[in-house]
Amino acid sequence: MSDKSRQEYKMSFTTGGLFLNESLAVARLHHTGERWDKTIVRAMEDGATALPKAASNRRTLREISNRLLTLSDDERTYLLEGASRTDQQALLWLATCRAYRFIREFALEVIRERYLSYQLDLPQQTFDILFDAKAEWHDSLASLSTSTKLKLRQVMFRMLREAGVISEEDQIQSAILSLRLQNIIQERNPNELAIFPGVLVEGAPV
Repeated sequence: MSDKSRQEYKMSFTTGGLFLNESLAVARLHHTGERWDKTIVRAMEDGATALPKAASNRRTLREISNRLLTLSDDERTYLLEGASRTDQQALLWLATCRAYRFIREFALEVIRERYLSYQLDLPQQTFDILFDAKAEWHDSLASLSTSTKLKLRQVMFRMLREAGVISEEDQIQSAILSLRLQNIIQERNPNELAIFPGVLVEGAPV
């Protein structure tokens, strides 16, 4: 993921969670090659998220599209046509990590390292520690309010649970990916398998 090492810290994930069902609905509406803002308009018209307020609906749909657009056509096709529920969760976790540098770094620098060292509990303070360390070097993080930081932590842990990365008791769980999904990810970037605890990555410790 060297090309993403310079990616800015976008921290717009202040609502919802993994949005599994909503993401599937939006992905079905998207036409290959079309602009995602057109998909958002059509999704609003179709009520894909079933949110009562148009503004919230638009924000949620934009959030979902920002993740889905990181998936290739083949990945989106598999998401809709061949993936099990577990693989769908994994694909959306992958999309979330691609869309958000902070979440990707948390998956690699915190979750993976704790898993490899057999520290399977994931205290919420681990979010604060990484956030504060990154904020020392990035004004975009340092400028966020305490309330926003707490909201981000809450939403990220919800995503982790909904993606099956951690249990309801905040214990890191070994990922279960189908061979087909592993192959799809390896063809694009095998290093991305590292965001899934316990999945083998060629050349890396397990």
